[in-house]
This record gives sequence, C-alpha cells and structure tokens, in this order.
Amino acid sequence: MTEIQVRPLTFTLLRELSAEHFTSGAALAAKYGVSRSAISEALKDASALGVQIFSLTRRGYRLAEPLQLLDIDVIRQRMGTSQRRLDLRIVDVIDSTNTALLNQGNSGVAAGSTTTVPSGTCLAAELQTAGRGRRGRAWQSALGASLTFSLLWRFESGAASLGGLSLAVGLAVANALRALGIDAELKWPNDIVVDDQKLGGILIETQGDMLGPTVAVIGIGLNVRLPESIRLAIDQPVTDIATVSADAAVTSPALNRNTLLPAILIQLVAVLDQFQRGGFSSLRDQWRALHSHQGCRVNVQGAAESFVARVIDVSEDGALIVERDGARLALTAAEISIRRN
Repeated sequence: MTEIQVRPLTFTLLRELSAEHFTSGAALAAKYGVSRSAISEALKDASALGVQIFSLTRRGYRLAEPLQLLDIDVIRQRMGTSQRRLDLRIVDVIDSTNTALLNQGNSGVAAGSTTTVPSGTCLAAELQTAGRGRRGRAWQSALGASLTFSLLWRFESGAASLGGLSLAVGLAVANALRALGIDAELKWPNDIVVDDQKLGGILIETQGDMLGPTVAVIGIGLNVRLPESIRLAIDQPVTDIATVSADAAVTSPALNRNTLLPAILIQLVAVLDQFQRGGFSSLRDQWRALHSHQGCRVNVQGAAESFVARVIDVSEDGALIVERDGARLALTAAEISIRRN
C-alpha cells in the first residue's frame, strides 16, 4: 500500500458521519471551528482511504456504507479489570504498529517521554499502510476492513524460553473468537482459520538477549470486513468476521472491532500470564485441540525442497512434528510453510 497522507480532521469527521442520515456541513464547521471549505477538503481525503461519501447541497454528507471506527472508551470499558494491565493507544494511520513498538522498545522509552515503555503497551491502528506478515509478506488492509494492533510484552527469562509464543498467542485469539460464537481454529504456526480459510495472522518480533530480558512485540491482524479488491490481492483462501458471523448466525453481541479488540486483549493477558509461568507446554493440549491440520496430510514447502507429510503433533517448544516416509521430523516456523494436501 502506498503512503497515505490524511488530515487529522478527516478521521474526526468520519466518526461524526452516518450511513443512515445526512449531516450538515455548516453544523460540522461550527462544531469544529473551521470553514465549510475545510470540511469539504478534509472529506475529500476519505476517498484515499477507500471510503465513499455522498454529498448533497443543503443536506450535507452521508457515508455510502456503515463505518465503525475504534472507540477507546468503549474498548476500555469492555476490558474490565484487564485494562489495568494494559496501556491502550489508538492511532489513525501508521506504517506498522509492530515497527512503531519495536522502535520504542529498542530505545526503551516512548516518543516524547523519559519513561520506559511498559509491558502491556498496546498500539491499535485504524489503518496500517505497511503491515507485515510472516516471511516478509505484506498484510493487506483497508479502513474498517481489519483489526490490526500490536502488544509489547516484556519477558525476564530471555528469548531462548519463548519457543511456541506465537502458538500461545494464536490460542488466545481463537479462545476469544470462540467465546463470541466463531468456530475459529489454528493453523501452525501463526494463522487463525475458519473452515481452512485464513481469518487472521500473528507476527512476533523480539529484541533482547537469549538468556536475559527480552521484549516481544506481538502483532495481530484479523479480517473484519474485506472488500473484494483486498480478497483478490491475497494469495490464499481467506474469510472475514462479517462472513463467518453471518454463517454462524451470531447476533449478540454485535461483532465489530470495538467488541473484538477487548475480547482478544482479555484472553491475551490470561494466556501470556500462563505462558510466563509454564511456557508453551502448559498450553500445548489446548492448542492441539484446535489445530486444524492435526492428523492431516500436508504439503511442506521449504527453501531447499517440498514434500508431503502427515501432521503428528506439536512439540513443547512449538515445533511441528510430521511423519515423512515413516520418519518423524521437527519443523520450525522459520524454515517452512504448509498447506493442506
């Protein structure tokens, strides 16, 4: 996605507009102390975000389709006591939430501050322009189409003890979705799937020592309502929350980003606490129960070769155990990708 420059006023106005009725340009100008031409120019930026706005003389502006942006107050309220463990921040447009938190974690302090970035710092974005997936893939996104956020978590035990962290995070996301009525499953090592179609993904990047304090930045992307143009740009079967919730007849609570984010964060806090106490081995049975490829024949695609194998298990450090020609192999996420045979 190319770099997008959007006025802050644009997002302010998008939060004001509705798809159900028109809002007067004069009223918006008076509310925000700007000219009507400034309102008009700010809303022109919406087209760069993929948002269509209807404009009628003497009636004002209306969204062509519903658009729900993140509401930090609603999210914090729904997080309950878990919000005490997290420092939630929301930005309108950013290149990558992972990159931003990695930079802050590397410097040790937040931008404009002299205090150390705390464990539990969460950065969510309305829109990422350079989101990343595993193995250098781009994360396809559009305004309102995805839930994208990153969580910085500090570990004292070192990077050597973080084997299986991406699997543990996937379990937290799947648990949150299943509690909301979505039959999410897990695809090793970092995908959330429904009916073998990708619903979301996880990217974890770490800084620190193998045996000393380590910062992990946990990036999560979840498809919420994908436009056709985004679906066509993705090189694998995908689905989104809008589709799977309709198929599952989920009606309460309404599954939008302001429902999904707090539900996932609550589960993340619980799972990360357990991971810190007992590693992935303490979560292994739960993960295995949701593994969509357990016992299946898969195509294993590595840098040097590709082969067909049967998925047997997952190890205590998160490696995938497969059987090939009667021999068992342990595969790491850095080496390969797998697809159902």
